[in-house]
Amino acid sequence: MDTPRTGIPRQLADRMSMAEQHAYLRARFSRRRVLRTGAAGAGAMAGAVALGGAACGAERPAPAPTRVRSVAVGGVDGSLVAPFGRHLAFGADPRTQMRISWQVPLAVRKPYVRVGLKPWELSRRIEAEVRRLHTPPLSDRLPAVEQYYLHAALDGLRPGVTYYYGVGHDGSDPADPRRFSSLGTFRTAPAQAERFVFTAFGDQGISYDALANDQLILGQNPSFHLHAGDICYADSSGQGGTDDTYDARLWDQFLAQTESVAARVPWMVTTGNHDMEAWYSPDGYGGQLARWSLPENGPDPRTAPGVYSFVYGNVAVVALDANDVSHEIPANRGYTEGRQTRWLDRRLGELRKTPGVDFIVVFFHHCAYSTTSAHASDGGVRDAWVPLFEKHGVDLVVNGHNHVYERTDAIRRGGESRPVPIGGETDPTRDGIVYATAGGAGARLYSFPVPDSYEGHEKDLDHVDTYHWTRGRQKSPEQVEWSRVRYTGFSFLAVEVDPGGRAPRMRVTTLAESGERVDHFTITRPRRVRPQ
Repeated sequence: MDTPRTGIPRQLADRMSMAEQHAYLRARFSRRRVLRTGAAGAGAMAGAVALGGAACGAERPAPAPTRVRSVAVGGVDGSLVAPFGRHLAFGADPRTQMRISWQVPLAVRKPYVRVGLKPWELSRRIEAEVRRLHTPPLSDRLPAVEQYYLHAALDGLRPGVTYYYGVGHDGSDPADPRRFSSLGTFRTAPAQAERFVFTAFGDQGISYDALANDQLILGQNPSFHLHAGDICYADSSGQGGTDDTYDARLWDQFLAQTESVAARVPWMVTTGNHDMEAWYSPDGYGGQLARWSLPENGPDPRTAPGVYSFVYGNVAVVALDANDVSHEIPANRGYTEGRQTRWLDRRLGELRKTPGVDFIVVFFHHCAYSTTSAHASDGGVRDAWVPLFEKHGVDLVVNGHNHVYERTDAIRRGGESRPVPIGGETDPTRDGIVYATAGGAGARLYSFPVPDSYEGHEKDLDHVDTYHWTRGRQKSPEQVEWSRVRYTGFSFLAVEVDPGGRAPRMRVTTLAESGERVDHFTITRPRRVRPQ
């Protein structure tokens, strides 16, 4: 018997990895549907030019030839094609590198970015890379979709400087004074540590609540934002299976929704279970590779785009792909063959020894520690990564996956905890690591098996009965004492970093969609103390 919609025999589908599913689907659809609709293939890439003039992305395959007239495909005047969905991301060095990405509804000729220090002096012009993404009709309800994502790599920037930029193409020049209202700005990271704010959440999707959270985030004036996976929910199943379908058009809506923030605040994403989309190679991540330009300093940025690191001021940030180690959702488990975990061990060690780095923040999707009734904790994350977090003295771990806010006490030795009450202070060198589940970005909310407990509504409990996932997708019951704050509502983290003197601080605040504060605590790490 075949699996629904895909035609893959069940006895094969149960044993297929994401890569094998991709190969099967591509062979099937390329014969039955792609040729019928005249599609050219998925994820075609063209070269980009960096600000310094160096070629970027030359190793990616060239796009299929496209017939064009004067300005755009089909004779559409380029002045009538409006870019949308702008989103920024740092390169590996936020002091000197920025990546600008956007979307156009039709193919355009010679896309580019103009950038300068004044809105009327956009003197530098950087050619953009075109990534064309084709999605076949994966079900009878979904049409074939062609999407065009454009990316420009800006290198050689000056630290701590505000730049103006505009995106354009033949027939649509952002330097035209009539288009000044479409210009954006960004600021590079400072050369020396200074006070700043960053924000974080996971599990956003498209909704009124998602948009409300975005606008409240913008009001924090963050230097960057961390999105801990489950970005758009084009794939509503999230199992990474061959019978999952996804509506690629939802990405258009999501990027348009997020543009008001992401066009000026670097939007740093990693990969959740709903971001595995089996049609796209490799391992279901071809869509992510087409839509985002992220730092390419992880173990393999061409196959694991959500794994990277960067340093901003005195904070090092590490992004991970927990699909690689998850016991709960095993579709991509082991796809890096251990390379991600070995890289993590090495990279955390390097960052902890880096002069000027006081704090290490790690973010990824599946929760190491959570008590919700939906996903709870993933034992695969605990087994693979928690020992490395403790070995290298990670200060804060941010997760999504569970659509609530939950914050632990300080945890060490994989379970022993030291209380960190609301408004409290913790020293990771003494107490251990705080884990924050910030999954209330906009997707449908989950619930806890016990009452909420948050600022002004504290209900401290001796313990919570919950479970964690073990290999084989089994739920192992456990009784835990580390669940300190629980809030069933839309929310996000705002982290103020003060480099201070001898005792730098991170003040972590959780804000509800209404702007109400539901949690706050301080992480202090004396510079004189280093983990052994």
